[in-house]
Amino acid sequence: MRVVIPGGSGQIGTLLARALHADGDDVVVLSRRPTPQPWRVVAWDGVTRGAWQRDVDGCDVVINLTGRSVNCRYNEANRRDILESRTASTRVIGEAIGRASRPPPVWLQASTATIYAHRYDGPNDERSGILGGAEPDAPSTWRFSIEVTRAWERTCDEAVTPATRKVVLRSAVTMSPDQGGAFDTLLGLVRHGLGGTTGTGRQFVSWIHCQDFVAAVRWLIERGDIDGAVNLASPHPLPNGEFMRVLREAYGMPFGLPARGWILEIGATFMRTETELVLKSRRVVPRRLLEGGFTFKFPSWSEAAADLCDQWKTTRRRSTRSTAR
Repeated sequence: MRVVIPGGSGQIGTLLARALHADGDDVVVLSRRPTPQPWRVVAWDGVTRGAWQRDVDGCDVVINLTGRSVNCRYNEANRRDILESRTASTRVIGEAIGRASRPPPVWLQASTATIYAHRYDGPNDERSGILGGAEPDAPSTWRFSIEVTRAWERTCDEAVTPATRKVVLRSAVTMSPDQGGAFDTLLGLVRHGLGGTTGTGRQFVSWIHCQDFVAAVRWLIERGDIDGAVNLASPHPLPNGEFMRVLREAYGMPFGLPARGWILEIGATFMRTETELVLKSRRVVPRRLLEGGFTFKFPSWSEAAADLCDQWKTTRRRSTRSTAR
């Protein structure tokens, strides 16, 4: 299978490219800053059509993951970059697919579970979930993420690709043991005794183990009867307080200092990020995956956290031994 991954040089793209390449697939990553990899990396600017279109023409699937990181302060310049990096790349990918003489049978388009409302009272699935933007108890700054995600998905919907099935991946936080990712950051807090409850601890955390993420992507490629929005998340989101307790137990840390809202606001300012990333309640469930028969290897956070901690420790031990030589 020939797979083209625009924006595949980020953490999620790299873990996906690595897994697909290991399975024997022909992987092509489109990147603004190409670097040598075991798979082929092709330069593009994420805005205009170019020589990279030849890789799209005749491939089996396009998985567009392009988008500037949201781990920043939402000032005017960053807001513009976050929005335009998503909509411009999605638009040009749609144009390339629409103009291809042999268009790919399927286009998987990145989105995010952040599109759903900040809520505690019930889970958000693809059919009955409440889209965000009008919650009375959410800060106005959180609406920016909703506006971006709606524009992102709308750009994909508007692309004219009659021969290509489109699937929008409303992904929760993908947990992997790789350095610099969300799990590595959370585990760093736990290791230093800071992995306690965040804010009130009531906000739900939706997540997916990296192996289930890759498996779900493969499953969606093969399922020709599924299109539209699909939630890529574990079936069991947890309140933050419980989520962090389970992670502490998995690592073997008996305590974790809590971080209250006002401390988070100060910390976010100094770290140049936004508290929305940890305070918004993301209670998302994968109804379409479950109804379609997809089986999660790690449906519960206790199983996933234990596995990820084991992988993280193994990777760090190898790295330490390698450095010692």
